[in-house]
Amino acid sequence: MSDADFMCLALRHARRGYGMTSPNPMVGAVLVKGGKIIGRGWHRRAGLPHAEIEALRDAQKRGHSPRGATLYVTLEPCCTFGRTPPCTDAIIAAGIKRVVVGAIDPNPKHAGRAFQILHRAGVEVAHGILADECARLNEAFNHWIVHRTPFVTVKAAMTLDGKIATASGESKWITGEKARAYAMKSRQGADAILVGVNTILADDPSLTFRPAGNLQPSTFNTQRPAPRRIILDSLARTPLNAKVVSDEFAALTTVVVSKRAPKKRVATLAKCANVLVAPAKKSQIANRKSQINLCWLLKKLGAESVTSLLVEGGGEVNASFLLGGLTHRVVFFYAPKILGGREARTAVGGDGAKNPGQAVQLREIEWKKIGADLMMTAGVVSG
Repeated sequence: MSDADFMCLALRHARRGYGMTSPNPMVGAVLVKGGKIIGRGWHRRAGLPHAEIEALRDAQKRGHSPRGATLYVTLEPCCTFGRTPPCTDAIIAAGIKRVVVGAIDPNPKHAGRAFQILHRAGVEVAHGILADECARLNEAFNHWIVHRTPFVTVKAAMTLDGKIATASGESKWITGEKARAYAMKSRQGADAILVGVNTILADDPSLTFRPAGNLQPSTFNTQRPAPRRIILDSLARTPLNAKVVSDEFAALTTVVVSKRAPKKRVATLAKCANVLVAPAKKSQIANRKSQINLCWLLKKLGAESVTSLLVEGGGEVNASFLLGGLTHRVVFFYAPKILGGREARTAVGGDGAKNPGQAVQLREIEWKKIGADLMMTAGVVSG
């Protein structure tokens, strides 16, 4: 097996931490000696041992000495004290001969430092093996660690003509069961899910993740903590019996209101869930109806270690993030249907771009067929 083969295996192990490691990255490691794998590991949760330590322990449990082995790890080993000691110390102490790294630490303060430490200790280092794949795995963490704001993904399910509901608000179901199940699993990787109050009023969603369709319960990590739920509700219209403020996860719900919201209503909501009063803003966002300062909100969420935000709002909320230049990735599901109707609700509302040159540009577009539906994922070109 080549370095790339072993790194591919390390990536598979890293993905086992999906939805569990935030605010840490997903990392996988494989320990190889004499061409044979003697240890494997992945980071399971923030505060628990890193992937490198897990691989070393796995080798020891199997009765293998790591001395003289090669360590394959998807991300540059940590070299500073955090919740756990530096992995570079453990690598050197174990007598590892060679370390092969996928992606470099995205933190500018730490990038490349582990390589220097290992080199000085006589450890051979190679990096850049499947670097793009390893970096993509942690695109949310990579953004957050540099900018300290969440990586924002806008997700929507629509007909081929871009409709998410009829004029009366009927939306069940636009896409098929397989696509809905796939979309449900995507929630598992998000620290927080955001919608607008109109979605709460129309659908009363729970905004949790649960097995659905063809996804078996084993596909979902039952130990994964429930995500935070963020409701944009400028006038505090969220009903007190709505699931997001009355179910067992109500403590994880934050209703974001504006200063225009009635104080009595805000006080009542605050007894059921967390309430944030957003400061006034001078809107530069294409959706002029938005009364919530989204830049302020993203900074606040980032400071609270929300590394990834999944926006599932209606067309107005989607427009606020997309046309406001606050989105990093889109996940759009397209059903082979045409709904039509001037008043039917669209996936992206707002005032729209003034001309085609101001349209939101996408990059690295990928298509996948899921049942009868199509899923498009793409990065958003920053302005």
